[in-house]
Amino acid sequence: MKIHGIQKMTLLDFPGKLACTLFFGGCDLRCPFCHNSDLLDINAPALMEEEELLSFLKGRRGLLEGVCLTGGEPLMRPDLKELCGKIKDLGFLIKLDTNGFRPGALKDLIQAGLVDYVAMDIKNAPGRYGETTGRPGLDLGPLYESIEWLKTAPVDYEFRTTAVAEFHDDSSFSEIGNLIQGARRYFIQCFTDRDSVLSPGLHAPTREALERWAQLVRPQVKEVNLRGI
Repeated sequence: MKIHGIQKMTLLDFPGKLACTLFFGGCDLRCPFCHNSDLLDINAPALMEEEELLSFLKGRRGLLEGVCLTGGEPLMRPDLKELCGKIKDLGFLIKLDTNGFRPGALKDLIQAGLVDYVAMDIKNAPGRYGETTGRPGLDLGPLYESIEWLKTAPVDYEFRTTAVAEFHDDSSFSEIGNLIQGARRYFIQCFTDRDSVLSPGLHAPTREALERWAQLVRPQVKEVNLRGI
């Protein structure tokens, strides 16, 4: 299995754990604010092969606690389950980042005991999902299925939204609150412009807006926090 990027140590990506982060190429969305636009193509040049990765992880046993899987969309990779099994066999916890549009693959990994923490993106209110993901007419049925299943799944999780001034407003977060009502944990992440963003010229919301949006969601979700401010 090809690995398209690696951050060898992070205290930020896996809550409460010292981890590394693996990046996988390929995504079924085209979010204009995506920071990893170089990973949208599943055939992007690979940084390392699976054996090199496993060798690296063997050398980090006793130092790292977890491995984060991100992208791109990791669940697009048909051999992800096999890789997760090998990582778990080395004694690491696994965190999965996903956009929620592959509920079958998500359930399969969790039910097999191969994932310890899931971070699922909620891109926007349903009415603006196509615009926000660069996929007009996107079928949200798989997303709804993933949201409802994850709320009661036997795994720790969070929902999260990257807030962008051009795509989000008060009504966005009122509707997101309804969409994830009863969820355990939700983060609003402030967009940061970078050279790698798919569509340049986007802006971060103000701190005042972010705090107001968090307040709109709090009646619906047990724990709501801000990131990146």
